[in-house]
Amino acid sequence: MTSPDKRPEPRAWESLVGRRGENAAPRRPARVLVVDDDSVMRRAHEKLLAAEGHEVQTAEDGEAALALLEREWVDLVLLDMLMPKLNGLEVLTRLRADPRTVDLPVLMCSGNDDMEDIVRCIELGADDYLLKPPVAPLLHARVRAAIERKFARDQERAFLDRIERERRRGDALLASLFPSSVVSELKEHGTIPPRRHDDVAVLFCDVVSFTAWCERRAPEEVVRTLQAMVQRFEEIADQHGLEKIKTIGDAFMATAGLFEPLPSPVLSCVRAAHEMVRAVRALEVGWDVRVGVHIGPVVAGVVGHKQYQFDVWGDTVNLAARVEQHARPGTVALSSAAWERVSGALEGESLGRVEVKGKGAMELFLASG
Repeated sequence: MTSPDKRPEPRAWESLVGRRGENAAPRRPARVLVVDDDSVMRRAHEKLLAAEGHEVQTAEDGEAALALLEREWVDLVLLDMLMPKLNGLEVLTRLRADPRTVDLPVLMCSGNDDMEDIVRCIELGADDYLLKPPVAPLLHARVRAAIERKFARDQERAFLDRIERERRRGDALLASLFPSSVVSELKEHGTIPPRRHDDVAVLFCDVVSFTAWCERRAPEEVVRTLQAMVQRFEEIADQHGLEKIKTIGDAFMATAGLFEPLPSPVLSCVRAAHEMVRAVRALEVGWDVRVGVHIGPVVAGVVGHKQYQFDVWGDTVNLAARVEQHARPGTVALSSAAWERVSGALEGESLGRVEVKGKGAMELFLASG
């Protein structure tokens, strides 16, 4: 038996490990890969690192280390300089050439304190250089420092990724609220000054008897069908160069020529309108729409403080809405100003002079194709 006041002589590798101090615990445990062809050195490093709370993997040569890193992730590599097959410098070079491991902390270990070797390791991207056999306090301090730097980089990268995700979400939200050109100006200047725009075609598209249809349907069906219609209208507007301004209940409002010049803003609206009529009938829910188009000057800008909205105002907008009310289901009505722009390119018919609210008697036209 061994007397209580005498301890057994330590084995050779245990003499290299030493005892763990009371304050030696790292702030963060990590996964560490120890690469060394010397089994005594591997066990010494493994013992020291495990005592610090780290999870330790080992590899007996460079090829085994690279194969392990293909399968698993680690937070840090303790890499011996002199090994068969692939030496430490060759392994380090491959790690730094691989995007997956380019930032992986690597501490080089060697019994050689030649300054040229140390400089070469640092130039190739090693984070530090340790002499063998390991000295516990120095090993712990440098491993902690490397791990903390690695975790700090990971945290920074995660933070930047989060910022990028939030930026993309913000861009998507802006794109859902404003036309693309408004988004670009808002991001560049931080504001959208109101402007007057001449020669803008305004389109209103409204579902016929929508309120009566809603009263006979479940809310889920109403919203689902309305969403399908609006989504298709947005696609049609994009295809014809129109800018969606807003939806007002079951009505869809768009403009042509507001931001981007078009050869014929009215013709673009009419072509989009006929597609909208066909798109609604393709839903097979018994809906029909009527469309009104007028052209003239408008004022455009952003209003609101808590809930921003881009909108257009002016007599042109009001008259386009009035024209839509005089269209028959499934048709596209035009003001006389709009008809003059496309009469040579489209067939149509006059509705005669009709009483338009706020305007008196005006001649309106139906564009048939």
